[in-house]
Amino acid sequence: MTNLETVQQIYAAFGAGDVQSILSKLAEDVEWDADSTSTAPLVQPRHGRAGVGEFFASTAAVDFTKFAPTEFLANDNVVIALIDVEFTVKATGRTVSQLDEAHIWRFNSEGLVVNFRHRVDTQAHHQAFVPSN
Repeated sequence: MTNLETVQQIYAAFGAGDVQSILSKLAEDVEWDADSTSTAPLVQPRHGRAGVGEFFASTAAVDFTKFAPTEFLANDNVVIALIDVEFTVKATGRTVSQLDEAHIWRFNSEGLVVNFRHRVDTQAHHQAFVPSN
């Protein structure tokens, strides 16, 4: 299986709510948004499969109205996916909508994801999660 096919399977598993299938495609020491400084739950740094499991648990705080991969770019060890995303934060009722959100997937020689990065409007994410006063 190619790395591109792995990413496509990850998105299909996400759509089906199959987190275990996703976690099985990650290296034990995967880094997930490790360079993010955001406090918004969907873009916080996570480490290891357990940390990524926490990421997927955090998605319960939102209702996705759109999650559509639109383009894929791939080379030997990197896959970039462009995603059209829209979700509403349940606690605040605020919506985030972004076209061409970039997901960067890096793979090791065994075909496991070792690094994942969201490239999103982190300010919009943050504001959507902040309760109004």
